[in-house]
Amino acid sequence: MAFDGMVMAALAGELRTNLVGGRISKIAMPEKDELLITINNNANSYRLLISAGASLPLIYLTDEKKQSPITAPAFCMLLRKYIGTARIINIVQCGLERILTMELEHLDELGDVATKKLIVEMMGKYSNIIFTKSDGTIIDSIKRVPASVSSLREVLPGKQYVFPEELKKKDPLTESEEDFIGLFCGDENVVKTIYMNYAGLSPIMAREICCRAGVDGDVSGSLLSAEEKMTLYHQFSQMMRAIKSEDFQPTIISRNDIPVEFAAFYLSMYESDEYDEEEYASISNLLQIYYSSKDAHTRIRQKSADLRKIVTNAQERAAKKFELQEKQLKDCTGKDKYKVYGDLLNTYGYSLIGGEKSFTCQNFYDNNNEITIPLDEHKSATENAKMYFDKYSKLRRTEEALGEEIKKTQADLEHLNSIMQALDMSADENDLGQIRAELVDFGYLKKHGTTNKKQPKSQPLHYTSSDGYEIYVGKNNYQNEEISFKLADGNDWWFHAKGVPGSHVIVKAGTDADNLPDRVFEEAAGLAAFYSKNGKNAKVEVDYTQKKNLKRVTGAAPGFVIYHTNYSMLVTPIERI
Repeated sequence: MAFDGMVMAALAGELRTNLVGGRISKIAMPEKDELLITINNNANSYRLLISAGASLPLIYLTDEKKQSPITAPAFCMLLRKYIGTARIINIVQCGLERILTMELEHLDELGDVATKKLIVEMMGKYSNIIFTKSDGTIIDSIKRVPASVSSLREVLPGKQYVFPEELKKKDPLTESEEDFIGLFCGDENVVKTIYMNYAGLSPIMAREICCRAGVDGDVSGSLLSAEEKMTLYHQFSQMMRAIKSEDFQPTIISRNDIPVEFAAFYLSMYESDEYDEEEYASISNLLQIYYSSKDAHTRIRQKSADLRKIVTNAQERAAKKFELQEKQLKDCTGKDKYKVYGDLLNTYGYSLIGGEKSFTCQNFYDNNNEITIPLDEHKSATENAKMYFDKYSKLRRTEEALGEEIKKTQADLEHLNSIMQALDMSADENDLGQIRAELVDFGYLKKHGTTNKKQPKSQPLHYTSSDGYEIYVGKNNYQNEEISFKLADGNDWWFHAKGVPGSHVIVKAGTDADNLPDRVFEEAAGLAAFYSKNGKNAKVEVDYTQKKNLKRVTGAAPGFVIYHTNYSMLVTPIERI
């Protein structure tokens, strides 16, 4: 799964075909490290997404629209000022490196034609989008890199743009047969020798070259025969010729319908019944399909980090509090003996003369067996009895209070666990906004600001079963409350993973409540299993009952219910129908 130089080469060719000659009509910055540029060319409109995110840098053409902040960031405003209506005159790749340069033509303040460059570096956590003059002078970048961060390569306004220092590998597009074969003389294995020496070649593509040549990529290069080296070079040069002629076969490899790999070329190394391959006409389409869900998940995880920290800290505090309360409750279990001591001292204490450190008598609470009672030698029998009665009363009050406190702490822990599960299910800003509101409502988070502006309401997941019945899945506690007590009717069916935090699932049964097909129950239970804490287990036990059997828990958080009439089934979790 490498966005390597070959993928970049395929993308550069596609962008040249579609965008060169076109004119920029809109520049937006949906994220702090992401640009969405709209280009009109040959009566068509294209959207170019460029992300310099450290975790998932990407660039491709997309149909997706993204919401931009109300106030555009400074870098976005700068680009709008200079190239808001610029014409794209060329798009070039630096060798086979993951660096793409867009050459742009625009009119300057005096109305004269000027050129600028937008340089996109897809370099993992060092990815960047750099805007320069035609001579390479940096105007600004989406990520500024001062000397305090990198003394070798500053990326700051006014500095001269230079290529990254790490670009010291050989250009495979210009490699000769003699130089290629000369590399395989050491102890390094063949695959590593290829990708460590040539720019733009990922380990997966180095292994693919070995596979096409019929060479074991894990053996030392020095062990290859002259014929094997020649065959290896033949496959290597054939791939380089395909890159130069832009003859790509963008392919996604899947196993059990789950994408496991992609590349700019067909991967013969995955030829088996275990894998399926799908070829795409557009490398942008491939990247969008492969990465869109991953990118969304990554960004929502980043945006929910502050909420996760708040919930995690609250969970830790509640867990420590619960542990302390249980210890205190355990200390209260011996309270009854103090009442016995007091009663026995009031009954037999007349025989004490004072100054004793203990007193042995018969215990009429225990078949008159003897019992020894510790005494305070400075107190009388009556005073010792009172001391034990006071201790008993104090422990009894503590035990009663702890019983209620422990229930409250347990409820808090269950509530926090359900919020953490909701964070795992969050798919967008609206979901996070609803969870943030819940944290504010229950005092885990302070409310900031006094704005009355309403956020778009997060909606529960909605599916249609194979038999045509509507199924709703709550993504957080407020949605669970809503679908169970507002959306659901009395005869609708309710599902929830047994004994763990998870989503409420409602099947709208209508007049068929008593005659639903078995498949509907299995599908709804599978969804309830997947959207629960146990969603990754092979099998999950799910409770189900009709909505009329649900009751809210008095004083509990939203979405918490009790029921005494239910059925259970063991199912395989399913993500969607």
